[in-house]
Amino acid sequence: MKAAVLDRRGPDGLNWREFPDPILRPGESILKVAASSLNRVDLYMRDNGAGITHTLPQILGVEAAGEIVETEPDSGLRKGAKAIIYSVAFCGKCRFCEAGDQPLCVDARLMGEHRHGGFAEYVAMPNRCFFELPDEADLASAGSLMVGHLTAWRMMFGKRALQPGESVLIVGIGGGVAVACLQLARMVGARVYVTSSSDAKLTQAKAMGACGGVNYTRDPVSSSILDLSGGGVDMVIDSVGQSSWSDSLKSLRRGGRLVTCGATSGAHPSADLQRLFIRQLEIYGSTGGSVGEFRQLLDVFNRGLIKPVIDDSFKMGDIRAACDRLSAGSQFGKISLRN
Repeated sequence: MKAAVLDRRGPDGLNWREFPDPILRPGESILKVAASSLNRVDLYMRDNGAGITHTLPQILGVEAAGEIVETEPDSGLRKGAKAIIYSVAFCGKCRFCEAGDQPLCVDARLMGEHRHGGFAEYVAMPNRCFFELPDEADLASAGSLMVGHLTAWRMMFGKRALQPGESVLIVGIGGGVAVACLQLARMVGARVYVTSSSDAKLTQAKAMGACGGVNYTRDPVSSSILDLSGGGVDMVIDSVGQSSWSDSLKSLRRGGRLVTCGATSGAHPSADLQRLFIRQLEIYGSTGGSVGEFRQLLDVFNRGLIKPVIDDSFKMGDIRAACDRLSAGSQFGKISLRN
């Protein structure tokens, strides 16, 4: 088969080339991949990969949707069915898995990180990671659903769910997770505010239902959000980290909560402890989502309530050009890859 294989670190080390087909192992099935999408972790794997246990060569890609082509008779899966993959190969035995909190599995192995991923013609994963889709499902959309929307789902509805009528600030609108957060917040009837360095992205966000936006290169974020929201928002979604942290805390109303899923600008912001305890703010981290949350996400996807925003689409063989597009940071939504 052909696959996007990381042979060595750096942009030139990622090659669309021949690679051995996956082997059907006990307890696993094989998907013929129709579509996937790029995520920031793919660039991290390409350029660094520190802290993620793996060996090169490695097929990248943490998402995949397509058709089940090989499976065991007792797997409960149908050969020929459309399917999407839950990309965490979890152990099913640790205390977290038994509690239904698979993202915290102590022996988790992620597709495209710890094992071969979905930027390929075929990919193998444990049977329990396959979720069948309706026959009419749009596989390009499904291939862009797992990472951004599941991460967003857990952030917004996990520990203390965003409620209808509440307000949320999404820091740095444009990336897959941020746009998914905007979609999900509007789906439940929340008021949404966004920040960006791009007026065009702010305009796109407003067209999708955002109540207002702040260009952080031109206007003060926290005071602007306090004015727009009438005293502060109930929730802030911040994946930027150090450079935005102070404004994120200052944009919260008393008793508000800040959810973080990344630290692209640095991991060591000021804690601002006095603000934290005086205003009784909550801060919690989030990544990925559980199988139960994935089922909830698939339900609203299959009912047509949400659809990933695809900014651009590339053939998988054009993986380097697709990575350049993501690296530029100018996209609004997902960058799709298709076979």
